[in-house]
Amino acid sequence: MMNFFGLLFIFFFVLCMNLQPSSAIARTNYNVLSFGAKGNGRTDSTQAFIKAWAAACGSTESITIYVPRGRYLLGSMAFKGDCKSPDITIRIDGTLVAPTDYRVLGQANNWLSFEGVSGVSIIGGALDAKGSALWVCKAAGSNCPNGATTLSITNSNNIRINRLLSLNSQMFHIVINGCQDVHIEGVKVIAAGDSPNTDGIHVQLSRNVMIRGSSIKTGDDCISIGPGTKNLWIERINCGPGHGISIGSLGKDMGEEGVQNVTVKTTVFTGTQNGLRIKSWARPSNGFVQGVRFIGAVMKNVQNPIVIDQNYCPRNLNCPGQVSGVKISEVMYQEIRGTSTTPIAIKFDCSTKYPCKGIRLQNVNLTYLNRVAQSSCSNVIGKSLGLVKPNTCL
Repeated sequence: MMNFFGLLFIFFFVLCMNLQPSSAIARTNYNVLSFGAKGNGRTDSTQAFIKAWAAACGSTESITIYVPRGRYLLGSMAFKGDCKSPDITIRIDGTLVAPTDYRVLGQANNWLSFEGVSGVSIIGGALDAKGSALWVCKAAGSNCPNGATTLSITNSNNIRINRLLSLNSQMFHIVINGCQDVHIEGVKVIAAGDSPNTDGIHVQLSRNVMIRGSSIKTGDDCISIGPGTKNLWIERINCGPGHGISIGSLGKDMGEEGVQNVTVKTTVFTGTQNGLRIKSWARPSNGFVQGVRFIGAVMKNVQNPIVIDQNYCPRNLNCPGQVSGVKISEVMYQEIRGTSTTPIAIKFDCSTKYPCKGIRLQNVNLTYLNRVAQSSCSNVIGKSLGLVKPNTCL
């Protein structure tokens, strides 16, 4: 039986909770319908969303922009800071739809962009970029626009993206560029396996980014990690179809920033072109990759489960006969298992000028269609620990 002092504690605890200032949870809600948006999928609601953002950004209160059920036709939009509101949540229960004519967005760099904002959360809903018509145009070799990124976050901090569905992006689905303190969770990305340049999530020039609990099916990298990325945590990702999780391409420019402190944990790759990849151009660069941990990955019929490629030279343009200047060091592969669809399950093809250093394989078990696989090493220094199959060439 609970004593008197225990009951007294509970009484004061409940009393204190009830006395918390209501401003801690009070928010002002802006419904996009109040600004003229129509959820019929036909009426252009671009200006209504711009007006809702302007009202939220100009407020000194915490704001929720609410998008109710329905389909909202939107053109290219830029949501810009510097906002007075300490935090803005965009709560989406409906679907944002791009114009049917791919050329409307195709001429823009981005469909939905956030620039110079702080404390913005995007929760729920779907983004349907209708990119398949542009993919067909590109496959036919016609004179097509490059296409737009679906959701771009630039030069921003304290960003949350939760439970968002991105469908059929023309180009990249989500880009995090020049940002700090970004949390992405529960995101789903869906595009055809042969859709060109439709990376799921791309991170560059950013620090303190977390991506977890997400499913990515696309035609390019599920997650691509570009120059200047530091303190990136990736966890519980299902990838496939796609090109895997890639650091790179790096080394395209001489003065490029490096990639540092990246953890990729508890991932599943199904039918992907690559699993865990580091890729750099075969050209001079001051770039580097340092402090990377790949932990707990399952490969299900992956073409190249573990690969470092420092001789990337597409179409043999601007790089033949050159050597990668990107310095790769301190990379660990731990608890990696599954099947490769090619004989070489582990391939380290490093720079002749700057060999990869500190490469570690620990408890790796990869087979080639249930047969013995092979490993290949060029210009790499490292060691193996525990059970490693195929037999290491380190």
